[in-house]
Amino acid sequence: MLPIWLKAGLWGLLSGSALLIGAGTGYYFKIPQRLIAAIMSFGSGVLISALSFDLMDEAYKSGGFLATSIGFIAGALVYTIANIIVSNKGAKHRKRSGEHQASESDKEGSGTAIAIGALLDGIPESIVIGVSMIEGGAVSMVAVVAIFLSNVPEGLSSASGMKKAGRSKKYIFLLWLSIALVSGIAAVCGYVLFDGFSKEVIAATTAVAAGAILSMLADTMIPEAFEEAHNYSGLITVLGFLCAFMLTKLF
Repeated sequence: MLPIWLKAGLWGLLSGSALLIGAGTGYYFKIPQRLIAAIMSFGSGVLISALSFDLMDEAYKSGGFLATSIGFIAGALVYTIANIIVSNKGAKHRKRSGEHQASESDKEGSGTAIAIGALLDGIPESIVIGVSMIEGGAVSMVAVVAIFLSNVPEGLSSASGMKKAGRSKKYIFLLWLSIALVSGIAAVCGYVLFDGFSKEVIAATTAVAAGAILSMLADTMIPEAFEEAHNYSGLITVLGFLCAFMLTKLF
């Protein structure tokens, strides 16, 4: 019987591995940018639904409105500030699949900024997985599936853009492998660090992650999706939302 902290790490690693799947697809296959944008739209809808009906709802039920609200706003604020910093260093278009991403020759240090930005995007999602296992030891399958489904287009789009910006294959795959591993570690930390805390603290932590995820969607994934999919992005996002909503009812 595996200890719960190890299970949390494996679930986090599983969801993070979708980034590698997406990166490999984006690097080795020439996928139309409109299709990439459509997949990004679907992934955005999935995450919006998951954070609405799974994360925020559970946070409210366990910790109440005040703790949930404070955590939600704090997560968005922290993510926004950190995102502004890495964006100014060259990671503004880290999820773009087109000719947007800065190369090292365009902006020195942009490679490091992109790596930090990718970590910034992935860690809140993984912490949620670990936190979800504190009560009862069972993972939130909705969160795992939603994060996995959204990570595929994220890795796909970003790796495609990195390749066009002249990043090496070694850099691209080491980056996403590292983030997949960090996702597992972050899930372990989510379980170990917050186990034993009050329901209000756990609720606020879940809401912090939800706020960060929603800010990430608005700042990075949705703009990439709309730029190429245009009038269809809303419909595809709705389909992704419906898919995750159905998952919440099934599980």
